[in-house]
Amino acid sequence: MQMTEDKLQLKHVEITSDFWQRYRELVVKEVLPYQWQVMNDEADISISEDPQNNGQDKNSHAVANLKIAAGQQTGHHYGFPFQDTDVYKWLEAAAYSFNYHPDADLRKITDNLVDLIADAQEDDGYLSTYFQIDAPERKFKRLQQSHELYTMGHYIEAGVAYYQATHNEKALDTAKRMADCINRNFGLGDGQIPGFDGHPEIELALARLYEITQNDTYLKLAHYFLTQRGQDPDFFDKQLAADGSSTDRDIIQGMQDPDLTYFLAAEPIKDQQVPQGHAVRVVYLCTGMAYVARYTHDQDLLDACHRFWNDLVKRQMYITGNIGSTTTGEALTYDYDLPNDTMYGETCASVGMAFFARQMLHLDAKGEYADVLEKELFNGALSGMSLDGKHFFYVNPLEADPVASKLNPGKSHVLTHRADWFGCACCPANLARLITSVDHYLYTVKDRTILSHQFIANRATLANGIQIEQMNNFPWEGDIQYTVHNPQQEAFRLGLRIPAWSSKFQLTVNGHADTATVQNGFVYLDLAEATTTITLSLDMTVKFMRANNRVNADFGKVAVQRGPIVYAAEAVDNQQSLGQYQVSPSDTTHYQFDQQLLNGVGVVTVDAHRAVTDDTTPALYTDQDSSQETASLTLIPYYAWANRDEGQMRVWLNRQFQ
Repeated sequence: MQMTEDKLQLKHVEITSDFWQRYRELVVKEVLPYQWQVMNDEADISISEDPQNNGQDKNSHAVANLKIAAGQQTGHHYGFPFQDTDVYKWLEAAAYSFNYHPDADLRKITDNLVDLIADAQEDDGYLSTYFQIDAPERKFKRLQQSHELYTMGHYIEAGVAYYQATHNEKALDTAKRMADCINRNFGLGDGQIPGFDGHPEIELALARLYEITQNDTYLKLAHYFLTQRGQDPDFFDKQLAADGSSTDRDIIQGMQDPDLTYFLAAEPIKDQQVPQGHAVRVVYLCTGMAYVARYTHDQDLLDACHRFWNDLVKRQMYITGNIGSTTTGEALTYDYDLPNDTMYGETCASVGMAFFARQMLHLDAKGEYADVLEKELFNGALSGMSLDGKHFFYVNPLEADPVASKLNPGKSHVLTHRADWFGCACCPANLARLITSVDHYLYTVKDRTILSHQFIANRATLANGIQIEQMNNFPWEGDIQYTVHNPQQEAFRLGLRIPAWSSKFQLTVNGHADTATVQNGFVYLDLAEATTTITLSLDMTVKFMRANNRVNADFGKVAVQRGPIVYAAEAVDNQQSLGQYQVSPSDTTHYQFDQQLLNGVGVVTVDAHRAVTDDTTPALYTDQDSSQETASLTLIPYYAWANRDEGQMRVWLNRQFQ
């Protein structure tokens, strides 16, 4: 029986993974209530000190801003011009949580919040509380730094998600009115603004709105913003001159300093050869490009997606998936510049890379996209939240020392403990919405093929009744079992990813060995039986990884990885200083799962050598080799570091050459 394309679509995915169920329940029970308290100024928190002065007050005031704009309170706007987005990302995370954990009390809060947002929205659809409250005459007048479209884009995403989860028409109507307002104001027609936001986001949001409404206006508007970016390199300067170019007029101090590459606006996207600038701007733009290119088939955007992907992943990405090499501008720098102890690696950038990878999978069935998505989910993004769900990292270093962070100004942005909250609090809710929506990231459906590319245990149901159950104890064990129920016995293809980290694998289908060849990171099975059982066994050997020799920071070093998990050494498990250890790829390793440690983690121990410090020798430098002693180095998953005593941490370890 031949399956029609419109039938092959996912209906529901239930996460059954112990690992991810814990995180998803943590978000519902701890993260969302905690963040709601913070945004309502009801939590007793300590805002992280930030050397970049991104706000260091105890208050968020994000909900209060909406109440002031709605006329329910009086006062001035507080915080950044994009403060509203903390609320919107929180609402989006809550919406996804209803799909697996309905909560009547939370639903009352979110329904009331949707009403508040609708009340705060102006009659023409505009909504950005800073400008409504304190600067109504400056709407859309300083787009380089105003974040107005960025802010409204985040609500559009939340409105779409909330409508999908609850069928709340008001949530979607508010999003549509917002997009209609933007459409009236922006474009190349008479009286329209021929520009774009300094921070991409609206592009991907409009693509999501198009998906749910099928209104071409929103797709065309998203395409306009992408193709207009960089067409007039003087656009921002013209706006600054008209609005008052004095820095006293800046909405965010210092935003006139970066050049146009920071905003990805120095030239049209089709002419930009490499991604440069603010890392989160880069990945949000890339996500929008891939989203819109999928529906418009714009070859320039498709080519840019592949160019940017290749440069990001092959030359500017850390082994954990983090991107952003410098605290200055939270930005990318240049190829192979990947310092470990001064890096930025913002949590939002890793979340954004997950967005980008997911969209690339819709464009091409390539395992490398799923490999990066997995890298973010289990390493770079997940590191941004503590195991208790109430403390967060904005910056995710690969080497840290509390003394260096305290006494070296160049490393003061690197925290060695997660903070209660941040003045610029974009990361906590961003990670929450990724975790609550992780069920959206496991499969990609292309024509009559289902790609199963993430090994997160689940039960998936397709619209035509096909059910795929995946069972495993991943990421700690590499045996992946599938049971496929196909009651109508309709023919379809199932693609299983073979990760780049698994140098060998075994595949059995209905108990018989299968020798399917790997095609772009996937093996494909043609299925038409009523029931099919599949076992995929992956190589979970502990591996010593090295960086490309062009990465000066990692030359002569190795990192430890097992499966998708990148490991780190912490001072709490090892005698300091961690820089005095050397390991060799030929050294013996031992792996053991410890149920009592860090909510249950796999622990790797490595035979090593440690330099013996001679405290009796006062010389700072000497011509004598230091003596060494045998030692053992204990490593835990990178995502779980900084959940115990504060101390040194390293991912890249000194390599001992024989």
